[in-house]
Amino acid sequence: MKKLLVTGSSGLIGSEVCVHFGGQEWEVHGIDNNQRAVFFGDKGDTRWNQQRLEKTLANFKHHEVDIRDRENIIKKIKEIAPDAIVHTAAQPSHDRAADIPFEDFDTNAVGTFNLLEATRRYSTAIPFVHLSTNKVYGDAPNEIELVELEKRYDYADPTYSEGIPETFRIDRTKHSLFGSSKVAADISVQEYGRYFNMPTACLRGGCLTGPNHSGVELHGFLSYLILCNLIERPYTIFGYKGKQVRDNIHSYDVARFIEEFINAPRVAEVYNLGGGKNNTCSILESFDKIQEISGIKMQYSYDEKNRIGDHICYYSDLRKMKSHFPNWDITKSLDDIFNEIYLSWKDRTA
Repeated sequence: MKKLLVTGSSGLIGSEVCVHFGGQEWEVHGIDNNQRAVFFGDKGDTRWNQQRLEKTLANFKHHEVDIRDRENIIKKIKEIAPDAIVHTAAQPSHDRAADIPFEDFDTNAVGTFNLLEATRRYSTAIPFVHLSTNKVYGDAPNEIELVELEKRYDYADPTYSEGIPETFRIDRTKHSLFGSSKVAADISVQEYGRYFNMPTACLRGGCLTGPNHSGVELHGFLSYLILCNLIERPYTIFGYKGKQVRDNIHSYDVARFIEEFINAPRVAEVYNLGGGKNNTCSILESFDKIQEISGIKMQYSYDEKNRIGDHICYYSDLRKMKSHFPNWDITKSLDDIFNEIYLSWKDRTA
């Protein structure tokens, strides 16, 4: 039986990867220490997801390990002896990073480096998939000429008609401290691939979402927005008139792409992993969609000050991913995503 090691296994993408590969008879080893509860308080707690995995996956084993613990990580990877590694653990909020800069950098940059070096010492042949972020582009996408529509912005420049490509620059731009720590991790993953000829991938995620997301105000835009609607909590829009646009990709489609890469790995690749143009929505459009599903009027307030480094309009150009892995495509529509998140929160808050 093949063995998969997943860091951040109790989080949204990590848990989805565990379920996906566990269903294909992989022995799945999850590394997680519920650090989200430290970053975001009780609302960010993911123990419920860890317990779900332990109850439902017979071939899943949880390891309570902090990726910042270098010696333990080196020891644990040798002990588990995985056939592939999927690294999803992170401090995920660019807002929160400014309040906890050391914790952010040590988790995102140093933690990733620990895992890379531990992997190299164990084997340079196994696939290493890293969940990066579109925040590595900083606020440079805001320099693209935009057109303002009734409820959203979109790209006016035809160069970006399909979204942001992987060739877009990552320097000379404001990232937020979170973005800079993720750039360090992203470049490190690429360098270990190139320098040591290791099969590595950086997946620069757009809005990664799904029903198992523990969305909070500082992270998990769509999950948190839908929760606010359901429990009638006022949602705060930060700047850009609520017309800022994101592409949303279901965690299942993320796991499917990871499977494709592990089955046919490449060296030092980078992919913009999002929902693409067809899965985009603005905050105002999201309000309309969830109100239609729940029948509950959205309560919200508006703060003119946008979040530092926030994108006005961002969606991923998926053409490179599809050309390298033609068997992969988006299977979960925006309507699917909204309905699944709504039903999940409805069940969890009942």
